[in-house]
Amino acid sequence: MLAEEGASEEGGAERTDWLDRMEMEHDNLRAALEWLTRSGDAEWGLRLGGALFRFWETREYLSEGRDRLAKLLTLPAGTARTKARARALFAAGVLAGGQGDYTSAHTLVEDSLEIARELGDKWGLAVALNALAIQSRDRGDLGASRSLFEESLALWRELGDRVAVARSLSNLANLVKVQGDYALARSLYEECQAIFRELGDRTGMAWTLNHEGDVARDQGDLVTARALYEASLATFRELEDRWGIAGSLGDLGNLARDQRDYAKSHALYEESMRIFQELGHKRGIARLVESFSGSAAAQSKPERALRLAGAAAALRQTLGAPIPAAEREKLEKSLEPARRALTDTAGAAAWMEGWEMPVEEAIREALESDSA
Repeated sequence: MLAEEGASEEGGAERTDWLDRMEMEHDNLRAALEWLTRSGDAEWGLRLGGALFRFWETREYLSEGRDRLAKLLTLPAGTARTKARARALFAAGVLAGGQGDYTSAHTLVEDSLEIARELGDKWGLAVALNALAIQSRDRGDLGASRSLFEESLALWRELGDRVAVARSLSNLANLVKVQGDYALARSLYEECQAIFRELGDRTGMAWTLNHEGDVARDQGDLVTARALYEASLATFRELEDRWGIAGSLGDLGNLARDQRDYAKSHALYEESMRIFQELGHKRGIARLVESFSGSAAAQSKPERALRLAGAAAALRQTLGAPIPAAEREKLEKSLEPARRALTDTAGAAAWMEGWEMPVEEAIREALESDSA
């Protein structure tokens, strides 16, 4: 079926084409799910729901996906502990984690994990462990996250799935980077890059370059960080991967902000924002509004900074997609100058003004020249 054909984690233009086709067929797919749910056909319902998971997650139908999966999982015929049920539980858990509902997310993915153990399904075990690791990371439990990523990676190595090994290495590298273990992060990225190169996976290679740029930036080596980000961006442009282009542009914008080149930073953020708007990716939009808020704080514009931060927080609440713990810490650090410059009352007023601002107005303000 169409949903299963593109439900892998591949990136690039092909991935975007599949998502666009799924969007066009969305009403038909909704009707199919409703019919399968009403008729009690759990087998096909869970199969379709599991296949739609990546579409729901990427295009931010988080609440809809959770609701449809919950109905399928409670069907009498859907309680059998099968791979289809495990896949649906995993999907529901990831969507719950994306909305910051970590209690539900943990319960759902743990159930998926137990079914995989009962069935001897090492693939199911590995993906469930990876999901639990991401949830632990996003709620700030980095120690548990690292252990779970390492366990998942060991299973992928045992299974001999080179693509999954590379992605798992990247996940673990991202985690140890947050922990400040930059030497290990670089080593893991090097192994990851070698596998992607061996497989001819240019999308994976580009994202790894981008992550290596993050390490260099965190260590204050801005020249190396720029070179890595620019190499990543060039590859994404060649691949016509708009998601990757937008991400690399945002990182280059943050780097330019670090170097106090605010005009360049603004131009990079603006291009990234336009792409996220075209993609309709609201989490990307929220992240860019947060970046603009940090730039305003760095330029001694505290009211603007807190107003934009409030608008981004409101958008995230509407989406049910809170900012992960590590990103929240970076955002709060960037806003410190703005908070120090205002009284508590004035800061709260600016934040609430942004909170109540329509998202289109917040984007317009963010895109205004920093000299405004």
